[in-house]
Amino acid sequence: MPDAFADKIAVVTGAASGIGLATTRALLAEGAQVVMVDRNESALKELTSELGSKACYHVTDLLDPTSCAQMVPEILEVVSHIDILHCNAGTYIGGDLTDTTPDAIDRMLNLNVNAVMKNVHAICPHMQERGTGDIIVTCSVAGHFPTYWEPIYSGSKWAITSFVQCMRRQLASSDIRVAQISPGPVVSALLADWPEENLRKAREIGGLIEPEDVAEAIVFMLSRRRGVTIRDLIILPSTFDRV
Repeated sequence: MPDAFADKIAVVTGAASGIGLATTRALLAEGAQVVMVDRNESALKELTSELGSKACYHVTDLLDPTSCAQMVPEILEVVSHIDILHCNAGTYIGGDLTDTTPDAIDRMLNLNVNAVMKNVHAICPHMQERGTGDIIVTCSVAGHFPTYWEPIYSGSKWAITSFVQCMRRQLASSDIRVAQISPGPVVSALLADWPEENLRKAREIGGLIEPEDVAEAIVFMLSRRRGVTIRDLIILPSTFDRV
């Protein structure tokens, strides 16, 4: 859609790597301005110097309640408005429930669920006052079926699926579109916890997709006319056969 991103300002969390970085690059290529949010300040500095004048950054630790709460207000001190919020930051825990620890469970739920809800809570008044906006959350195919080999991760993504569907309905009358992108296995830092043998097998059968594949799908979702919401787009490796 021509000029769909002209004058648009996007905020992307977890933007220093993986899907967040790929989405940043894709939105910049479409002409948007992007505020890259991550806790890795050195990576953000290096990336924004490489990506050009339409990329800037904001250092936020989403696991720190104060830093998380300050993210949206502080960004709005630098940019005039926010058209797009991509809640992308997340973490992964695989394996049986008894293989992990209560602290790891808390960290995952705080980042994958609580931080998303807090970021959306913070952006809602701004977008409602403007009468427009887009919120996209990185979910997972694991949020759509009982992924028994990663119950904590899957549980966090089921929570996001419910949250997105509820918020889409709550905000529709304000012309705020709320949607999620639900990838299968993506080549990213989240796969660091995968056993090497599983990664090797997945690569051999083409069972992984690239962050750029997800970013292209996000651009497609965001560039639909305002009367259309792609609420949930599931994007999988073609050989993925678990759901």
